[in-house]
Parts: sequence; C-alpha cells; structure tokens
Amino acid sequence: MSKRQLAMVMDLNKCIGCQTCTVACKTQWTNRNGREYMYWNNVETYPGTGYPKNWMELGGGFDAAGDLQDGIIPNIEADYGVPWDYNFDALADGKQLTPNVEPTWGPNWDEDEGAGNFPNDNYFFYIPRICNHCTNPGCLSSCPRDAIFKRDIDGVVLVDLDRCQGYRYCIAGCPYKKVYFNPKLSKTEKCIFCFPRIEQGLPPACAQQCVGRIRFVGFLDDVNSQVHQLVHKYKVALPLRADRGTSPNVYYIPPTEAPPKFDAEGNVIEGSNRIPVEELEKLFGTEVNGAIKTLKAEMAKRKETGKSELLDLLIAYSHSDMFRLDNNYYKKEGSNKLAPVDNRYLSGKHTQKITRFLRSK
Repeated sequence: MSKRQLAMVMDLNKCIGCQTCTVACKTQWTNRNGREYMYWNNVETYPGTGYPKNWMELGGGFDAAGDLQDGIIPNIEADYGVPWDYNFDALADGKQLTPNVEPTWGPNWDEDEGAGNFPNDNYFFYIPRICNHCTNPGCLSSCPRDAIFKRDIDGVVLVDLDRCQGYRYCIAGCPYKKVYFNPKLSKTEKCIFCFPRIEQGLPPACAQQCVGRIRFVGFLDDVNSQVHQLVHKYKVALPLRADRGTSPNVYYIPPTEAPPKFDAEGNVIEGSNRIPVEELEKLFGTEVNGAIKTLKAEMAKRKETGKSELLDLLIAYSHSDMFRLDNNYYKKEGSNKLAPVDNRYLSGKHTQKITRFLRSK
C-alpha cells in the first residue's frame, strides 16, 4: 500500500470526443521507436469495439476470491492495427493521397457509430481511457520479473525497463489492456501518469490540454480536492469495471442526460432515456444508479435555488481548482529527479539480461 494515491476523475457528460487528450499524450510520449501503435490515452465511442479490439472480452484481473484470471494478449496487427502514414509529398505533384500500408484496423475505427435505430433510439457516448494505476494491479501480479511496481510516494504504477524481459504476462493480466509491448525494445511500456510533470506540480498532459475540462487530478486523501469530494463525499465518480478486482484509481462521472426516444410516428416517448441503464451498470456497477440520482437531484436543486456545490465542482471554472498536486509534498519527499521513487527496484538497472528474449540484431 502506497503512502498516498493519486487519482483522476473524468466527467463523461462533458467529453466531446475531440481527441485533444489523445494527441497531447501521443506527441509527448508515444510517437516513435516502437510506440507508434500505442495509445496510452485514447477516447473510445461506447458502445463500440474499443482499443484494442474488444478489450473487455480479453480477460485479466481477479475473481471474487482474489485469484488472478487468465487473459489474452491482443495481436498488434489484428487487434490494434498496423499504424500507417500518407504520401503527403505526392500532393505537391497533384497525385492522390494514399496510405503506405493497407489499413485494417486502428483506434477510433468505429468512432461515433453507437447502437440503436436512427433516429428513434440510437445513442453513444465517449469514454477516455488511460492506465488506471490500480491499487491491486493485475499487471503487477502477473509479472514474474517484479518489473512492474507501484511508487510508494503516490501509487503511480510504473515499469522498470531494466528488469522487464518482454514476457507480456502483464498485458494478459491487465483487464483494461492498457499495457503495451514495444517490439523494437522487447519491453513493456504504459501510461506513467506524466509523473515527471506531477512532481513539478503540473497535471498530466491529457488533463492539461482537455478543452472540455472533464479531468480532475489529485490525491484521494486530500479532503479539499475535487477528486476526494467527487469519489468519497458525493459518490458520483465511479471506477470502470470495478468487478475485475483491481481497484482502479481513475473514476468516471456517468452520463446522465440524453435525448428522449421517439416512437414509430416520430413522437417523443415521455420519461424515456436513450442510454440503457443496463449498459451503464455493465461499465460502472449498480452504484451508477445512485450516482445518477444524486446528479439529477443536484441539477434540480440548482434550477430551483441557483446553488449546488457539486455542480460548481463539475463546471470546473479554473485549472487551479481542478488540479491539486501538492508539489511541496514531492519536494519534502526528495523527489526532484525524473526517476521512479522506489528503492526496492534500484537493483533493476544491474539485472543480468536474458538474451534469448531479446530481438536479434
């Protein structure tokens, strides 16, 4: 158990699927050197196939007894899709813009498709996903090399690349499939919660660049942070697929408002909602019903009285209110360098390499 736990809350009612967070992460961390297909942050359309393809059906995590469950390692070409580029130079010669490989799949391949019958009851909403930096990570429990660890200082889950030998058990063990294999390095890599930024008092790139201001970042034990209040005080922020037993530390405000359904004659069906509650329960558990009830009650209160502390939190008037990162805490703990703060794994840099798992030269 780490001393403190960093967490993030995302308000799905405000996500517009613009992918600004995705681009911010991609350009900062995963734009080259075997990371081209990696999206440490991505925004999926739900219901949809997701990235990697059908990730919710690929196993991992823990059962009710706490036993690690079997998982499947996605195939890079079939489940992620081989990244492609375009011959932009050809445009100067008046030639057609074409990809350098034949695309078969990729992130957002089924963006905005949704489900239902247009225009009667079709629906979709966006779900941004990053590593959940779980309290009980399936990736950590799966790794036979002890290469994955939680920082004691803030609970961020990281990979010691000196210890990692690319077995990929961690990918199978993660029920969210947010761990990636780098084929050029034969190592595992994943979202690092932008810990070099966090240590300097700056929010993760995805949160800083979000145009909808949907992301709140802070410590769960900071009672004055929005993260604590949304998760523990108002209980409207819920973990994704908590049934997988990993205790995620990324939380979501569920979508509460949607247009009503229309009957065959095009008339509004009063009291109807396009988003099936069964789908929300699948993602966030039965607690989603209480969260939605609280959110709607606060909206009604705001209309009647003009006041609601909860809605003021969710409106996110300024970045300074959204990100409580306690830079002094890191300074006090002596973490002023860009390196994992966990003495258990300092010996990792001296670990003898197992050459039979390395790529041939």
